[in-house]
Amino acid sequence: MADAMEQLYQQVILDHSRSRHGAGEIEPFDAESFQVNPTCGDQVTLRVRLEHTAGAPTVAQVGWVGQGCSISQASLSVLNDLVTGQDIATVDRLNETFRELMHNRGKELGADKQDALEDAAAFVGVAKYPARIKCALLGWMALRDALAHALTAEPQEQTKETA
Repeated sequence: MADAMEQLYQQVILDHSRSRHGAGEIEPFDAESFQVNPTCGDQVTLRVRLEHTAGAPTVAQVGWVGQGCSISQASLSVLNDLVTGQDIATVDRLNETFRELMHNRGKELGADKQDALEDAAAFVGVAKYPARIKCALLGWMALRDALAHALTAEPQEQTKETA
């Protein structure tokens, strides 16, 4: 049974590394973050656009360009699916839950947390390999940084250029 789950998890990671959800630059955007994993050279530039409604701001769109191993690329794809359309508090909880999974040494979290992570739960096996944890967390660090910039930046004035 454990082998079957491990194969399923590996397939989820491979699928996301091949079909990279959210890959590409977005315009306009509220903030961006460039992150690099100096251990292996994986890198990403992640942009985020927020939607400000009457309630809390939500992540309207995430776009990213990067290069690296299948783990970092798949993690970015899963991140995109999980956070798009979510309010900032939910995104923060997902980020913390994913970090907890990565630091849990290959052990699954409780069922409620595993369910909340959706496809990101497939990275449980990655946490067995300390050198790969940074690969999986790269996009999540970029998202946290970009959101911090977006939420603390002064609103940009839109100007029209005349020709």
